[in-house]
Amino acid sequence: MTSGPASIRAIYRYPVKGLSPQAIDRTPLSVGQTIPADRLYAIENGPCGFDPDAPAYFPKQRFLMLMLNERLASLRTDFDEASHTLSVESEGREAVRADLRTKEGRLAIEAFFRRFMPKELRGPPKVLGRDGHSFSDVARKVVSIINLASVAALENAAGVPVNPLRFRGNLYVSGWTAWHEFDLVGHALSVGKTAQLKIVKRIQRCAATDVDPDTGIRDLTIPRTLFENFDHTDCGVYAEVVTPGEIAVGDSVRSEGR
Repeated sequence: MTSGPASIRAIYRYPVKGLSPQAIDRTPLSVGQTIPADRLYAIENGPCGFDPDAPAYFPKQRFLMLMLNERLASLRTDFDEASHTLSVESEGREAVRADLRTKEGRLAIEAFFRRFMPKELRGPPKVLGRDGHSFSDVARKVVSIINLASVAALENAAGVPVNPLRFRGNLYVSGWTAWHEFDLVGHALSVGKTAQLKIVKRIQRCAATDVDPDTGIRDLTIPRTLFENFDHTDCGVYAEVVTPGEIAVGDSVRSEGR
């Protein structure tokens, strides 16, 4: 089935891996990079050997993350990119606000997580970060794209509402038919006036998507529902930026072929 005109409905980034999303209206894209400040920081759950002078990829299990630590979804966080200040709201009030570039700030955030989830820690929590490094679920630097029609198809199969933010994507696209994004693997997309992205891989989903992003309750079985109804456990695609440019909510998304 062909797909009609598509556009960006929302743009999100996740400044701290595992914590809440931050909606943005527009963002620059650079070749071979993520959306700026996406997964810029992570919270180590027990020593993993991360070296800020030689940052490398580590699997998500080495950090606090929703697949195992669903209580994280009950927190509301905000990140100021200019000052690198993270604020964390818990149970309706601000619990901590700190500059992640300073030792004192990182210690304050770490102290909060020791109090918030002591039974889930495998060692002292530690805020990790390095300019230019992204704590993505995959080793390559990518932008994740979620097709809202695919989420709607999953919602119909599940028989209950499915919040698209369960999939923690960067770009949410409307105008494609369900699962059309899978047909675009290997294709280039033009987004806005100048940016181009090449879709490189489908995104296999894990139990993190079972967690309601508003309540932190594990209330659905998304991978199982996908498999039982569509014979796969994928939702969304990863893309690499191949031509720079600024993108914004409302921009057109056009396939340029392989």
